[in-house]
Amino acid sequence: MKTLIKIEEGAQFVLSIILFSRLPFAWWVFPTFLFLPDLSMIGYLLNAKVGALTYNLVHHKAIAITVGVAGLLIQNNDLMFAGILLFGHSSLDRMLGYGLKYDKGFKFTHLGEMGAH
Repeated sequence: MKTLIKIEEGAQFVLSIILFSRLPFAWWVFPTFLFLPDLSMIGYLLNAKVGALTYNLVHHKAIAITVGVAGLLIQNNDLMFAGILLFGHSSLDRMLGYGLKYDKGFKFTHLGEMGAH
């Protein structure tokens, strides 16, 4: 099952690149900003509960889709880019095993405990 999930997330990451290529931005913009959503981990400096909340908010694909569709509806390329970037980043994270977080700590995700064998 894990392999199937990784393939699915990889396909979604490729989709984000394809969608980005339809926007009027230079190619280097996507990789430059790709890891910006990881700044949401700053919530872990307060505690695990706040960290999980901030991380999950930024890494939730429904939020990414909502932002992107809002940009599409109001014809705002920056907002579409933000949604595509959030979607692509979240897909890449999940492909690598970084799932949405439980408030027990960073390594406890909806994909299982990170580092557990």
